Amino acid sequence: PLAIHPDDAYRLEGKNNYGFEIEPIVASRDLNEGEQVRIGDLVFDVLHSPGHSEGSVCLYAERHGLLLSGDVLFASTYGRTDLPGGNDEQMVASLARLAREIPPSVRVLPGHGAETTIEREVRWLQRIADTGRLIIPN
Repeated sequence: PLAIHPDDAYRLEGKNNYGFEIEPIVASRDLNEGEQVRIGDLVFDVLHSPGHSEGSVCLYAERHGLLLSGDVLFASTYGRTDLPGGNDEQMVASLARLAREIPPSVRVLPGHGAETTIEREVRWLQRIADTGRLIIPN
């Protein structure tokens, strides 16, 4: 099954701004803020986390201390905002929310790259939250 936030559903229509086409497909369900997704014995809360795209989401399994962060949060950095659908202000808000709402011990599994924890990233995440602007993490 394919699930997507409604704000990104247009990306499944076959046209895009990247110079190639895809076979159009329809999602079997929407991923809306506050809904839950069950995968095996894991129950994830959907956190709408725009910035990389309009419909970016993170999936948070609080009971298991696990965050699937997609292209929002990576080890030592965040997802690009300079591509179609990206937005710096939305990314700032999404990263600030993660710093504020997700406990430090939570394991973060990004869409690609190495896993991390909120604890490893919280210093620069908090700087983004405090300044209200994207910074280059160090």
